[in-house]
Amino acid sequence: MMHWDRLINDKRLGLEDYHDPKSGSRSDFQRDFDRLVFSSPFRRLQNKTQVFPLPGSIFVHNRLTHSMEVASVGRSLANEISRELRLKYRDEPWCDKLEAMGEIVSAACLAHDLGNPPFGHSGEKAISTFFSEGAGAEIRNELTEAQWADLINFEGNANSFRLLTHQFKGRRKGGFAMTYSMLASVVKYPYESRLAGGKSKFGFFSTEIDTFQRDRKS
Repeated sequence: MMHWDRLINDKRLGLEDYHDPKSGSRSDFQRDFDRLVFSSPFRRLQNKTQVFPLPGSIFVHNRLTHSMEVASVGRSLANEISRELRLKYRDEPWCDKLEAMGEIVSAACLAHDLGNPPFGHSGEKAISTFFSEGAGAEIRNELTEAQWADLINFEGNANSFRLLTHQFKGRRKGGFAMTYSMLASVVKYPYESRLAGGKSKFGFFSTEIDTFQRDRKS
């Protein structure tokens, strides 16, 4: 059984001690979405290609327009699911929390490509190969096994989670300080690179394991 009363959590990473449910026209999950729209990493997606066959009736895409489209579709699908769940759990005291599902999913969709390099999977492969076969191999002995696995299996989804959560130099704790539910929704593959096996897909780098565990247990 899904524990929706716990899964929908508007506490913010890095700001847990300052949690104060706000009144007003925007929910915390809507604030997640808006915070992304005005962020530099999201705006930079306009310079990243979205490669697919281009029929004459389709506009040229970049990762920014793609992310906006995905967010729109994700919101609609989540709202449909939310409607059914609210009927199913209408007698539960936390039923109203389910109304936030569309907002959470749309923000997660908007952020899903933040960490992707240019040229998508080809870019990921180029970064991985630089370390496994190129000049990057020189630093192998300076890294732990987990750190090396992250580099030779570079994964854009894991990099998105890092961008959203890492405290970069001079920045605040919690990175973007997103809600716990939104961050959990971004992690499509809930394991690190060493556990990916032959799938070559994973959800977070070794540097973010503690952050993921903290989010998961919230």
